[in-house]
Amino acid sequence: MAVAVENLLTPDIHKPARYLGNEFGAFHKPWDSSQVRWVLTYPEVYEVGASNLGHIILYNILNSQPQQLCDRAYLPAPDLAQKLRATDTTLFAVESRRSLTDFDILGFSLSYELGATNILEMLSLAGIPLTWKERLKRSQKSEVRSQKLYSLHSSFPLIFAGGQTATSNPEPYADFFDFIALGDGEELLPEIGLIVQEGKRDGLTREELLLDLVQVPGVYVPQFYSMAEDGSVFPIRDDVPKRILRRVATPMPAYSIGLVPYVETVHDRLVIEVRRGCTRGCRFCQPGMLTRPARDVEPEQIVDTIEKGISATGHNEFSLLSLSCSDYLALPAVGTEIRNRFKDENISLSLPSQRVDRFDENIANIIGGTRQSSLTFAPEAGTQRMRDIVNKGLTNEELLRGVKTAYDQGWDKVKLYFMIGLPGETDADVLGIAETVNWLQQECRAKGRKKLQVTLTISNFTPKPHTPFQWHSVSVAEFQRKQELLKTEFRRMKGVKANYTDVRLSAMEDFLGRGDRRLASVIRRAWEKGAGMDSWWESLDRAFTAWSDAISESDLSWKYRQVENGEWNVFENTENHRDICKEKINSLLDQPLPWDHIDTGIDKNWLKEDLQKALAEAIVPDCSFAACSHCGVCGPDLGHNIVIPPPPIPEFVGQFVPNQNRVQRLRVWFGKLGEMALVSHLDLARLFARAVRRSNIPIAFTGGYHPSPRIIPASALSLGVTSTGEVVDFELTEVMDVIIFQNKLENQLPVGIPIYKVEEVEVKSPSLSQILERSEYILRVRKINDSAKDLIKDCENIREFEGNDCSTLNLQEWIEAIKNRESILWEQKTKSGKVKVVNLRDRLFELEFLEYSTALNYYFTGVGCNFPTRSYESNWNYETDGIIRYVGSYQNDGTLLRPQNIIYMLEEVSKLEFELLHTHRQKLFLG
Repeated sequence: MAVAVENLLTPDIHKPARYLGNEFGAFHKPWDSSQVRWVLTYPEVYEVGASNLGHIILYNILNSQPQQLCDRAYLPAPDLAQKLRATDTTLFAVESRRSLTDFDILGFSLSYELGATNILEMLSLAGIPLTWKERLKRSQKSEVRSQKLYSLHSSFPLIFAGGQTATSNPEPYADFFDFIALGDGEELLPEIGLIVQEGKRDGLTREELLLDLVQVPGVYVPQFYSMAEDGSVFPIRDDVPKRILRRVATPMPAYSIGLVPYVETVHDRLVIEVRRGCTRGCRFCQPGMLTRPARDVEPEQIVDTIEKGISATGHNEFSLLSLSCSDYLALPAVGTEIRNRFKDENISLSLPSQRVDRFDENIANIIGGTRQSSLTFAPEAGTQRMRDIVNKGLTNEELLRGVKTAYDQGWDKVKLYFMIGLPGETDADVLGIAETVNWLQQECRAKGRKKLQVTLTISNFTPKPHTPFQWHSVSVAEFQRKQELLKTEFRRMKGVKANYTDVRLSAMEDFLGRGDRRLASVIRRAWEKGAGMDSWWESLDRAFTAWSDAISESDLSWKYRQVENGEWNVFENTENHRDICKEKINSLLDQPLPWDHIDTGIDKNWLKEDLQKALAEAIVPDCSFAACSHCGVCGPDLGHNIVIPPPPIPEFVGQFVPNQNRVQRLRVWFGKLGEMALVSHLDLARLFARAVRRSNIPIAFTGGYHPSPRIIPASALSLGVTSTGEVVDFELTEVMDVIIFQNKLENQLPVGIPIYKVEEVEVKSPSLSQILERSEYILRVRKINDSAKDLIKDCENIREFEGNDCSTLNLQEWIEAIKNRESILWEQKTKSGKVKVVNLRDRLFELEFLEYSTALNYYFTGVGCNFPTRSYESNWNYETDGIIRYVGSYQNDGTLLRPQNIIYMLEEVSKLEFELLHTHRQKLFLG
């Protein structure tokens, strides 16, 4: 039987705060007045999905549309997924907490081949049939009854996918989606929403609505197409396009400002896109091919957005995002201007992997400082010859100059990305990676400094559709041999740590990435056998076995062997590619491909020509800064490159120096109520820091390498524990009026963090942890021992014959017994591992049994709280044997009386077992 979502979000699941849906910046648009209801899902855990820039931008754009709302959903962790299945509760959207089946459109971001199994997991948890055929069959039955697509939610949402993987080759996943959104979604998704709104109004059937959608450029409806024997795709209707053009949109930085999660996410910062698209022309790079043309954002717009974003979100870090951030010529000027504006605040800038040939002192200034970020470069290949084959456009001299500049500017560690298995690669090229690293270390030396430390990521080249190298592959055995070559070399080198991609993972990516519609059965079977994204990292052997078994059961082992053995290879002899049979290559290149019907703008003949240039080790200049390479993208449909000349670089005024001058300390008494009890102590600390930045409160900082705001709580509160008695100190660099401070802070805190009182205390007075003496708790308890049944039965008999009230079940007697004891001993393990026996009774000062109404009266009396009663009472609506209040020791030296100690004492005197259902901290007593 399904249960309310609130009853599933409990402290026993990992990081329950990620499912709350009430983050700062979340939308809560009215359901009934919305004509189209979207839910955008990211088929990964919240920490990954909530920090994805595309997810945030589209969420903000859709919620800005009139009469439309957009909610969010994420892949639940295994513990919550288990709860959902055990209670027959469907997967929900985090804000409205409605089932995903209640929405009109359900969209998935498919940015990685192996992420498809996570999508099936989410559809299954939502109670939605996995394929469009199953959904259509169910919907047609409903339409016969209702004659309307959306009548009384008789149909399932329209299921679609977008993202890089969906755009490049949607065929392996085509059976699962009603439609695919190709390319950029900023303009495409609102157009889809309008068509769905009209379709609902006109009562269209599911098929009629999809037929309207397929007329929109960028919308691919798989059910209107079929697969030929050679894997190619063709339309089965005359009224649908033969090829589907991907959409291109101009970046919209303003929509990047939004969600501020409670929990720490993968990219826990403000992220602003400065340039979309890349025209460098690296022949292995699918994103570079799929996002052309390149479009720069005006520097003034970037600076304005970052300034507004930092103020609006409270983040202390921002990132400038692009496929090739260094090709945004205004980067030094924009970065310097922002760092200058935030000089007096602890705001840092991080950049993704950069072009090492463009790294200079200006870039070093804007990403350096007290919290110096890591530095990542991607040479890709170890020899000049291989870098020319892949069209990297990087010389040895430029590589050395960039790394040497980083070393001279204070970086002792760098990360370098390389690939092996590239077309035309020889063993000498592979060993050239080790030689290049050794050469860089030798050149980057200085007296009194450590040797340059290098962390390497050695990836296996995986061919991708719509790239010049889409026809090439390497055998698993060859990858393993080349990895061993490098491992042997790196064992002799100090200061080098190398990480390698598992060859099985690469082979499976290749198998799916260049597959056709026959692979849908493999994906489904792999999911049924437990293959998910998490399983690749938790147990690669188990995941690979699931995929291998699924391939075998689908009778496609022969196809996988082609990938595993490297049979789809344009090189017969990688040591001497002059011997290649040109007729055989041309025949191979002319074969139909499963993704030929997807029009990315890139001319397939240009890809063939560029492959031939790779064989000749010829480079093609970047068309953003040189002549047109005639790839086929630029034109009226997809636009042209937009390159903005670099503005003057302002003078850099210096790094942030933390202001440690403390002139005022304000002590704040606050609560942690309702679902905010599911926010951890560390997450609450981040919440306060961001609220202070948003409030523009002049907070003081600590010193050292990682300055942090001087926000000092009295004590950590365990996850799931509510409180009306928390205390925290804020130390300021300027004197503020207490009322103004309280109003500013309150305006930036969620409802479940009420402020009860603020007072000024002496700056040099002892810290909260030093003056903590006692704490008051209210506990809800229940007996769990089977022996309690006899006691209950006896008490019921007494009540029947003597009229006695047995609601307390002797709790009052046991409490009195505890109070009458002089000692109750407890074995406590110290930090050093030693066992220490303590007398818990010495730490107990008050203990009493409370009636339910009395407990609530304790809670609400004198706290000045406007928090809704039901939000707190929901924590108490469980079957309980009693409510206990106690005051115990709570000192900084470890002399504590914890709620678990009270349970232990109850069990000692009653000889029964008790369960602690809920804990509420009523008050902290300061000396």
